[in-house]
Amino acid sequence: MPAPAETRVVVVANQKGGVGKTTTAVNLAAGLAMGGLNVLVVDLDPQGNASTALGIEHQQGTKGTYEVLIDGNDIADLVVESPEAPHLKVLPATVDLAGAEIELVSVVARENKLKRALRAYLAEHPTDYVLLDCPPSLGLLTLNALVAAGEVLIPIQCEYYALEGVSQLITTIELVTGELNDALRVSTVLLTMYDGRTRLSSQVADEVRSYFTEQTLPSVIPRSVRISEAPSYGQTVLTYHPDSAGAVSYLEAAREIARRGAKENA
Repeated sequence: MPAPAETRVVVVANQKGGVGKTTTAVNLAAGLAMGGLNVLVVDLDPQGNASTALGIEHQQGTKGTYEVLIDGNDIADLVVESPEAPHLKVLPATVDLAGAEIELVSVVARENKLKRALRAYLAEHPTDYVLLDCPPSLGLLTLNALVAAGEVLIPIQCEYYALEGVSQLITTIELVTGELNDALRVSTVLLTMYDGRTRLSSQVADEVRSYFTEQTLPSVIPRSVRISEAPSYGQTVLTYHPDSAGAVSYLEAAREIARRGAKENA
């Protein structure tokens, strides 16, 4: 896959739960890494689902995102190589991160903690893509991700109420753009849980494409048992069942993202 001219820092965000956010983050990360690109996944969700899906230990006591945000540790000292793909590194999250929201409240320049840590890491470690996986909320962890990133990728499920909540996220992004991060923009929208047999999926897809005409990827991610099963084996669907429709769709989405990134920078 073509490499971007400079590091793309992408936050995968949607405060609505159950839209395939973490699933999207880990499978796109694996797809980009399998395409020969250097990828870092920063797990910002206290549940640590991204760490699980990428085969990374993250029981309590494991050092990771919490230590970077609260103790000021270097990302380079805490990243772990994922067995899912070469060139794929992960900064794991543990349940300790749940307390970080409260602990950050009294910290000076609290919304810049991740941005500064990432800048220091990227200065020494050439990376093509950084994917930030956020919790399904708009708290301080997500705010740190929005301030650190240049792009937002929004996964939207092809179900009823799909666009509800997205408007709230867009409002938050606009606030962050105005106050904290002028460079932030919604670059990519990915349709997930698509069921070609239902009229609803097609209607939602059409609605999303009319609202996010430029940003919506041609690839759609189908509703798939294989995608759901993969994390329980500590894998992405790309290694768990590489021939499945879900794996093929995520790989194609990763290719499109890489192509767009290379073209924009050309």
